[in-house]
Amino acid sequence: MRRIYLVTYDVSDDKRLRQVFKKMNGYGEHLQYSVFQCELSDKERAQMIAELNEIIHHREDQVLLFSLGAAESYNANATIALGKPYEFVERHAIVV
Repeated sequence: MRRIYLVTYDVSDDKRLRQVFKKMNGYGEHLQYSVFQCELSDKERAQMIAELNEIIHHREDQVLLFSLGAAESYNANATIALGKPYEFVERHAIVV
């Protein structure tokens, strides 16, 4: 089953920040500076976590994953946006 995740990160080093951003581009849609929305299977989620684990410095950086529920039943209208309108991205990550 695929799930929707909101992934946000705070990385203190510019080089690692760029590496995390590039890695996340392969897994989801860039919403804001350090925020991505990803539709992932359990295997893709585990692979993403393992790859991010190799990049970040665990005493200085933080990555948060929030499960927003099953992709099949995700309600994009439940998201409230102030300012620029929120647009749900129906994109499947393909990890090779």
